[in-house]
Amino acid sequence: MAITSHIRQTNSAAGTGDTEDVMTKTSVASVAFGAVPDGWPVLPDVALHGLAGDVVRVIEPHSESDPAAILVQFLVAAGNVIGPGVNCTVESTRHGLNLFVCLVGETSKARKGTSWEHIRRICSKVDPAWAERRVTTGLSTAEGLIAEVRDGEAVQKDRRLLILQSEFASVLRILQRSGNTLSPLLRAAWDDGNLGTLVKHNPLKATGAHISMVGHITRWELLRYLSDIEAHNGFANRLLWVCVRRSKCLPEGGSVPAAEIAEIIRRLMAVVEWARSVGALKIKRDEEARQLWATIYPELSEGEPGLVGAATSRAEAQVLRLAAAYAVLDCSRRVRVEHLRAALGLWNYCSASAQYIFAGATGRSVADRIHDTLENAGAKGMSRTQLRDLFGRHESSRQIDEALADLESRGVVSRREESTRGRSRAVWIATRAKRPKRESDAARSCGDPAARRA
Repeated sequence: MAITSHIRQTNSAAGTGDTEDVMTKTSVASVAFGAVPDGWPVLPDVALHGLAGDVVRVIEPHSESDPAAILVQFLVAAGNVIGPGVNCTVESTRHGLNLFVCLVGETSKARKGTSWEHIRRICSKVDPAWAERRVTTGLSTAEGLIAEVRDGEAVQKDRRLLILQSEFASVLRILQRSGNTLSPLLRAAWDDGNLGTLVKHNPLKATGAHISMVGHITRWELLRYLSDIEAHNGFANRLLWVCVRRSKCLPEGGSVPAAEIAEIIRRLMAVVEWARSVGALKIKRDEEARQLWATIYPELSEGEPGLVGAATSRAEAQVLRLAAAYAVLDCSRRVRVEHLRAALGLWNYCSASAQYIFAGATGRSVADRIHDTLENAGAKGMSRTQLRDLFGRHESSRQIDEALADLESRGVVSRREESTRGRSRAVWIATRAKRPKRESDAARSCGDPAARRA
């Protein structure tokens, strides 16, 4: 659940424009949580607070990466570098600064990996040992994950671990295997970091591990491999879902000024030193933030039906962690109202992303892919033969027919008969084609700075 009224409040309070102007920019938020008319979410300026916002402002002009990808991956990496000492609580539940994020974009065109390289460059200068030994790109078994942070090691006392999965679809395929215990282990890693296996001869245990995760995936792979079980068992709602796409064309891009990066590194180094000096710190909200939290909490905790609701039903905890991360990056012992507003702004983007990704999804991969493809095909539609070829003939005719019947019964596709020289043929069309690319989007893809700010 997103807080749409809060975007109007916070942008005005932050001095980004008068209330009427901000309301115009976010007027569709009541339908799609801050999304623009083509359904793509908008990252509000209020989310670009403090050091995290400055990282985006330094890197974005010199990168084709989506600003949202830069922002969330910096928050994930910084939270992992800082470690488990700083935390916050909801009632008796402890929440650390470890975040799970999944960037959803179309293959290499979304520049997901490019955005991570900028963040890795910064963090490797702040904590070289972390960058060399505490970032892993392999995640296949529960035992392998625990081994990275297990108890009883004479040498390995660092319980921090950032999992970087550039092919997150492979993780989702592993979770589908019968008897695989990786899903409950990842959920425990997000919760409190107390991990264990029940292997009889070689049991493994990890206590208080500080595990963060960044995944990269396409929307099609996500809808195909995120099973109904994983969508509803609490795995999906521990992830922040972030739509990303290439922000502009920069044939000579990538050269961020060294002096600006050096200043970011210096500031992050100061944050890490401060966090380690305060030790085990429980961050609380100040009075103004408490009042804002009381105002938005009912809407934030309301929840939604379907796959969108399953992916966003841990909104309160996610906002709490994000607000704490913004506070720590300000070297603050208290979550102030600007930290909570920044967290809500970013959460709104993630909520809008989940709406864009999962809205209309059935949870059944064949039907979802057919619907997505027909939306892109527009009014010309696709024949039954074309739909069969879409799957490389790896799906049976029965599965395709059942998917089409399901989509037709829900009113999202329809069929028309077209005359040919011989028998007529059935053509399937989506009842509402995807919106055409807006002029500002076209300009943005070619690197028009004015369009990117629009």
